[in-house]
Amino acid sequence: MSDPNQNPQTDVNQLGEFGLIDHLTQPFALTQPSSLRGVGDDAAVIDNQGFLTVLSTDMLVEEIHFDRIYHPLRYLGYKAVIVNVSDICAMNAIPKQITVSIALSNRYGVEDLDELYAGIALACEHYRIDLVGGDTTSSNRGLIISITAVGQGEPDRITYRSGAKPGDLLCVSGDLGAAYVGLQLLEREKQVFISTPNVQPDFEGQDYIIGRQLKPEARLDVVELFHKSNLKPTAMIDISDGLASEIFHICKQSGTGAFIEEAKVPINQQTELMAIKFGLDPITCALSGGEDYELLFTIDPADLEKARYLPDLFIIGEITPAADGIKLHTSGGNIYPLQAQGWKHF
Repeated sequence: MSDPNQNPQTDVNQLGEFGLIDHLTQPFALTQPSSLRGVGDDAAVIDNQGFLTVLSTDMLVEEIHFDRIYHPLRYLGYKAVIVNVSDICAMNAIPKQITVSIALSNRYGVEDLDELYAGIALACEHYRIDLVGGDTTSSNRGLIISITAVGQGEPDRITYRSGAKPGDLLCVSGDLGAAYVGLQLLEREKQVFISTPNVQPDFEGQDYIIGRQLKPEARLDVVELFHKSNLKPTAMIDISDGLASEIFHICKQSGTGAFIEEAKVPINQQTELMAIKFGLDPITCALSGGEDYELLFTIDPADLEKARYLPDLFIIGEITPAADGIKLHTSGGNIYPLQAQGWKHF
């Protein structure tokens, strides 16, 4: 834990708007063939070469989506890119470019923004994405980050939420609940830090759940394996607001019901142990926690052999007729209506 205001900062006004933009974006070189013109003109120019363009925008607001007491700016920059890349992946498309817009208060200096953009640059490098534009302005309070991601998808591969049909298998790309439990741990240590600043936070042995909250990854690797295996999900969504909420989104758009098997929902052992320590039900954390950024998708049973050899693939249930509702089959043999209690934006 650290006080984000403890180090003196260079006032951004010393650089001015365009000087600041030049300072922050100078290290970003264009690498995608589709990126014809990036930062420095009135608009970016992208040649999509016959592909469908996929766009997604997400905004992160200080004290709503992140807390500067425990979220390092470098990790925050990385995560801000990831939440958008994940949306592109959820369309079965490949991310290519991003624009980054920030609004900041006067307590943020140039060095702070260098850290933020270092994280953005790391994400761009890791996911092979070009930064092609954005905007900067002032904020009355705190930091706001808005990123738009641009992706490309082949017309016959783009996957929507609306394609699931009864009999399809319901799958996730990895374990769930870790980000939410990691957040509970960070919030606990924040309260300790506020009351006793000299006490060091106790994160020993909890690297996995902390990392899932502060520096998540998008499952571009899964999308690339879909393409390599010639497997197209019938519907797909990323898990940002909680597994249960995302199942409801797919069922609503597809006009179906679904059931999931509690015992089949993947939960990391560290997540399970820490949830129990906090007095939380691990399956509730997995269903409602959110911010895992795994992919929830459905596949035709005929494609099961193609999917069987994909790493981190977990079949957790099945799509059913709409009249059957959306149900949770518990490990104890009971069946209950599934409750969507994930993140609410308002």
